[in-house]
Amino acid sequence: MSPRTNDDEAGARQVNPREASAAARPAAGGAPSETGTDGAGPASADSPAAGHERTPPGPKEPLAGATDPAAPGSEGPPADDGEHAAPRAEHTPASPREEPPAHAAGSGSHEPPADGGAEPAAPGSGVSSAARRDERVVRLRRFAAAGRSWRGVQLGGCAALLAVALTGGAIAMGANPAPTTVPAASTAVDPGVLGGGDLDASITALQAHLRTQPRDFGGWATLGLAYVEQARTKGDPSRYPQADKVLRRSLSLAPDNDQALAGRAALAAARHDFKDALTYADEALRQNPYSERALSSRVDALVELGRYAEAAKAAGTADARKPGVPVFTRYAYVHELRGDVTTARRVLEQALAGATSKGDVAYVSAQLGQLAWNQGDYKTALGCYARALAADDTYLPALEGRARAQAASGDRAAAVKGMETVVSRYPLPGPLVELGELYEARGAAGDRARARRQYALVDTWIALARANGVNADLDTALAAADHGDKAAALRAARAEWSRRHTVHTADALAWALHANGHDAEALPYARRATATGYRNAAFLYHRGMIELATGHRAAGRASLTSALRLNPGFSPLGAAEARKALEAAR
Repeated sequence: MSPRTNDDEAGARQVNPREASAAARPAAGGAPSETGTDGAGPASADSPAAGHERTPPGPKEPLAGATDPAAPGSEGPPADDGEHAAPRAEHTPASPREEPPAHAAGSGSHEPPADGGAEPAAPGSGVSSAARRDERVVRLRRFAAAGRSWRGVQLGGCAALLAVALTGGAIAMGANPAPTTVPAASTAVDPGVLGGGDLDASITALQAHLRTQPRDFGGWATLGLAYVEQARTKGDPSRYPQADKVLRRSLSLAPDNDQALAGRAALAAARHDFKDALTYADEALRQNPYSERALSSRVDALVELGRYAEAAKAAGTADARKPGVPVFTRYAYVHELRGDVTTARRVLEQALAGATSKGDVAYVSAQLGQLAWNQGDYKTALGCYARALAADDTYLPALEGRARAQAASGDRAAAVKGMETVVSRYPLPGPLVELGELYEARGAAGDRARARRQYALVDTWIALARANGVNADLDTALAAADHGDKAAALRAARAEWSRRHTVHTADALAWALHANGHDAEALPYARRATATGYRNAAFLYHRGMIELATGHRAAGRASLTSALRLNPGFSPLGAAEARKALEAAR
């Protein structure tokens, strides 16, 4: 079984994660504040919910009595760390958390002309390239839909997470006074339209505005963030180059504008390049220390780089400067990583109490559901997901989480139906693997072939992601170790570990080594993955299997017992394997 990242992943966080619709509002001085809209359909990643990164009418209270959490644990290399590959690209895996949801519908993918003309689209975003991109997405979806009847093959509907998917924080950008030599962002198009629910309509409106106001740097920054969201909501990484282009355009007009810098941080995180995400977030904060988007992205990047002590300090700083849902959810996750579930739950409940939009309610409720599911509390998890879906019945992270909780509770039929809905809208590696494993666990006629199609589609998505600048090594390692090319899984896991040392990359490398028969080498990484106190049953399962394989029978039994006690339904296949191995080891 392939463990989920926070995200999510992303996610998501995983993922991280790691997904919200934030409203962009004009800030003081006329420069618009960005708010992304994360697809509310199948909602990463690591990333908040609709109506998210908004600037509230009045200041919110920081977390009561909150202090900077202590570092989750030592991040030194494991004892048997001699295999580390030399660091390569600066890309890193998906972040655990998601963003608040936003709805997406049409294509809305063409960049307005740079000269303000009405006809030709900007270079690289013409009709032919967009058509080719959309054709690839349609093929991807048709492949995913093979053997099932889905409503359609177009990537429609509502979308996923805006994560540091785990990737990212709220979309709203703190506004910085515009340079006097560059026109300030016009209010002709209210950036808040991005939080209105129809992302594609919002993009169309921005494009029309920018044809007449081509020097509106804030408008270009908002459009860049919208393209990042569109890529996530449609599960189409080929839109990232478009986002990169318009964000560069914004910076060419106003080189130090914090909106575009924070947008670059969001784009880098979406591509799993967390070193660049951190660099851009820091640059944005030098211009505007109160940029909610940049504060959130900085926490996400540090978490995804495995710099947990610094992430804890960054979360405390963000809480002091800009308390609100995006910061609270990241603060909670830092605590969860060190095993402090009580504080994580309290902070999320405080965030939910302060949520004022349906998007925020859906996002935070889904995070509470995930936290409960991780602890094996399926009843509470289902209640949280129900609340999220009451706020937004298309919010994909809640639909996905509910399906997982239903599977763990024994309602496999509902779980399969729910996960099919998620995959039909958002064919990303985590849900695809989960659906494939649900088919395998069900074992009905044709289920093995159905499962193989899901696993094959993971490879298709990874190829598309890599072609568009997304580092997909963690996704590859997690999926391929159990359901694909094991040698490729190990190559990907080693490459990812060379870029960042996190609990998720340690677990992925440990499991890929185990899958390739290198258990002695795997054991230090498996132990490191569980060393911070992070309560993850899949990590404990992997550690237990590796301990048994290396002759540490007592330790292996203890780890497997802990995994099943913590979350007895953590995986459709892995939980059954854990029980079988535990029985054989007695």
